[in-house]
Amino acid sequence: MIRSGRKKINPAYLIFFLGIFFATAAGGQDTQKIFLSGTDKDSTVDWEFFCTGGRNSGIWTRIPVPSCWELQGFGTYNYGNDPEEARAKEQGQYRHRFRVPSEWKGSSVDIVFEGVMTDTEVKINGITAGERHHGGFYEFRYDISRLLNYGKENLLEVSVSKHSANESVNNAERRCDYWIFGGIFRPVYLESKPPIHIRSIAVDAQFDGNLNCGVSLSVPGKSLRLEMQLYDGDTLKGKSVSVQVPRGITSISLSEKFMDVKSWNPEFPALYRLEVILSEGSQVIHRVWERIGFRSVEVKEHDGIYINGTKIRFKGVCRHSFWPESGRTTSKKLSIDDVNLMKSMNMNAVRMSHYPPDKHFLEACDSLGLFVLDELAGWQHAYDTAIGKKLIREMVIRDVNHPSIVLWDNGNEGGWNYGLDDEFAKYDPQKREVIHPWENFRKTDTHHYIEYNYGTSDFFNGDQIFFPTEFLHGLYDGGLGAGLDDFWNLMLRKPLSAGGFLWVFSDESVVRTDRGGELDSDGNHAPDGILGPYREKEGSYYAIREIWSPVFFEDRIITRNFDGMLNIENRYDFTDLDQCRFSYNFIRFEPLKDGDFEERVLFTGDIESPHLGPGLKGKLKLHLPPGWENSDCLYITVTDPKKREVITWSRVIVDPRAFHSRLLIQGGNDKASLSDEGELVVMKGGQVMIGIEKSTGRLKCVAVGGKGISITNGPAYAGGWVEISENRFYSEGGNTVFEATSNENVKLIRWTMMGDGLVKLNFRYNPGNKQEFYGINFDYPENLVTGVSWIGEGPYRVWKNRMKGTTMGLWQKKYNNTVTGETFDYPEFKGYHSDFYWMKLMNGEKDFSIFTTSDHLFMRLFSPEEPAGGPMNAKMTFPEGSLSFLHGIAPIGTKFNPPQNLGPQSQLNLYRSRNPYIEIELYFDFR
Repeated sequence: MIRSGRKKINPAYLIFFLGIFFATAAGGQDTQKIFLSGTDKDSTVDWEFFCTGGRNSGIWTRIPVPSCWELQGFGTYNYGNDPEEARAKEQGQYRHRFRVPSEWKGSSVDIVFEGVMTDTEVKINGITAGERHHGGFYEFRYDISRLLNYGKENLLEVSVSKHSANESVNNAERRCDYWIFGGIFRPVYLESKPPIHIRSIAVDAQFDGNLNCGVSLSVPGKSLRLEMQLYDGDTLKGKSVSVQVPRGITSISLSEKFMDVKSWNPEFPALYRLEVILSEGSQVIHRVWERIGFRSVEVKEHDGIYINGTKIRFKGVCRHSFWPESGRTTSKKLSIDDVNLMKSMNMNAVRMSHYPPDKHFLEACDSLGLFVLDELAGWQHAYDTAIGKKLIREMVIRDVNHPSIVLWDNGNEGGWNYGLDDEFAKYDPQKREVIHPWENFRKTDTHHYIEYNYGTSDFFNGDQIFFPTEFLHGLYDGGLGAGLDDFWNLMLRKPLSAGGFLWVFSDESVVRTDRGGELDSDGNHAPDGILGPYREKEGSYYAIREIWSPVFFEDRIITRNFDGMLNIENRYDFTDLDQCRFSYNFIRFEPLKDGDFEERVLFTGDIESPHLGPGLKGKLKLHLPPGWENSDCLYITVTDPKKREVITWSRVIVDPRAFHSRLLIQGGNDKASLSDEGELVVMKGGQVMIGIEKSTGRLKCVAVGGKGISITNGPAYAGGWVEISENRFYSEGGNTVFEATSNENVKLIRWTMMGDGLVKLNFRYNPGNKQEFYGINFDYPENLVTGVSWIGEGPYRVWKNRMKGTTMGLWQKKYNNTVTGETFDYPEFKGYHSDFYWMKLMNGEKDFSIFTTSDHLFMRLFSPEEPAGGPMNAKMTFPEGSLSFLHGIAPIGTKFNPPQNLGPQSQLNLYRSRNPYIEIELYFDFR
């Protein structure tokens, strides 16, 4: 069983601590709570457990609660698309003994289950607590006041069926494209309230300060009074509001307009504490409180979605409640970490897929600031009406007061029951709109996975508000950041676009306790994330961060004539850029004696933040320090009002030719030599010898001081085989030269050996049109490679349609054989790397370096292995060979769309010019 690193809670301690806390708070008028389980995946309580099928079944033992029993070594792992005969029908039987304070006698006591998968039957002291509960992702409760032995030991028995007796529940929740589990996976606790108490409150707090609070009471009283107070921290806002409750009434509202309150939005998530107090005569009976935010949502037909009067675009992601070692059992810390990761990608929204999340996740969205789409379960199949009504009630009553929730989702991708659409409003005084993810419904169109150019009078070109609740489906390293730049620019141009949501936040790879702890993503079903299962950052994380940056820098080339002025745009919804901090670094790459480089900061300082309101364009002015033009690169870092880094924008200043003219210093007065060795021309300079094949112009051997270096077989033209029509070799000054020409697309291959052993290659070619690759390849044995250092964009690889998210700099990576989404050593070693200036390949023979004087060249390091699960449309395409230097590289697709469907940047490379030839110039330093 997997239990390492988990904190165990002593139930007696919980009873004592919580009982004392709540009994003393406000003189015993607040709701008192005792946890019977632990609070999360890291703090659990062992209960007795019996599993009826699968692993470790047929015996009474113990299991931590909350948990998913598969992760604890019981039952059978199931992915939701398993064939029917493979579905696990096992049940879990739980027993737990607990004590209730004698002081609770006469109170109203509920047992609360925050989430159980999937059918639940509860007994207290052998007596059924109530009807069986169907549905795995919803909070439910039973009044067990009459069943308890107060001041004595009680027996709780819970029967959990992984497979529901209601077929619509199985269809909606378990025949789905995600892992399905069994167990009491969220906390269980007791709540004690006075006999007459506040059952629930439902708040409508508008951004103009108007607040309406609907209060539901347990039973009517003789002379009841309700009072409402609003606090900012410990400070009372406005005045208390109170009303008398008419005799026999159990539902009543309190209303007030509060002046000088801050509105809630993702950029400034202002929260207040609302207290509601129930009194009888002069005696306070019960008090409850909620964290609320003043926020208005309006969906304007044929226009857009407005928050607090501001038209917004969702920059969102879908998220499962998931952790590899605990399945659907999570923690408050994990919720906070995940929201912070989303915020760090400059997201403003998250969609709950495909069920309501833990309460602490919504609390994190409230406090840290994210728009939320809260979703009723239903993955391509819907609940029946009777079950659906009950579950909507449980969902909305629990979640109604979260200001982060701006829309309700009724199911997903066909998993909606039209008869349930009006149920949400019954419990929501804000009357938030209901959407159907993947349908044109009422005012919105949320269709999934459309092509970039799809539709003529619908989607991006229609008259409905369009925001696909899933529009790029990740798979391994494809999708998500790849294609996003084009889609986002299209969304910014379309007035009816309300943004969209990426699928999905993290890979859903589960620890298989039945397979020695291996991570299993069920082939290519679950490695869809921007992040790995343990939140490892893939390249798309950084691409999304840059593309969705609310501070947008207009692209430009920085030269030594730079005047310090940059065009910028404020893409925030609620923040002025003078609330952000701007700073700069000018850096220079300095050569070291061993042939490596170091990155040295020449100048650093702050930039005056411009006064630029949301949606406006303007200028950012750098006061350039004297001597800045001696630097090689400029970094500008922006941090938001919460001191969170928004973006680090980098631009190279020195071009490759000027950079290398400063660094490539030829030493000595030795002269190179050459000899005709039959099929080879052998050239020597210093201790370096190379052999060039006459018929191809390719490098066939390299040796330094008689010791071989295994780089060979280049330059191989990435466009195919080249037949040499003519070659010659000669001495020129102190150098020797081999030249070859071709009747094909290659105009020139020239090798130059210098006297000190430095080798130069010039390759002039016509790229042609609609090619996946432009450039040249070499071979080098991958098994010899230990790492690479380079100057260029990094540290992550790029694709033609995912060029953003990297930074110009000096980088180093150790060799890894990562298959994105199946192994998680990031950044991946292999792949395309942009704006290459210099690289040093570290290996088991002799390290060597390669420079370029060509602009905008890509360095390709080997070819990643294909994932075992199959790439679908996210196939990785690379030229032959091992090392490449390219003017054009390939794009990558998503799970459901090949790259050609993803926009302009995803098309094949095109080259048209009056000059039909372009050139690659490389220097090889084997010395």
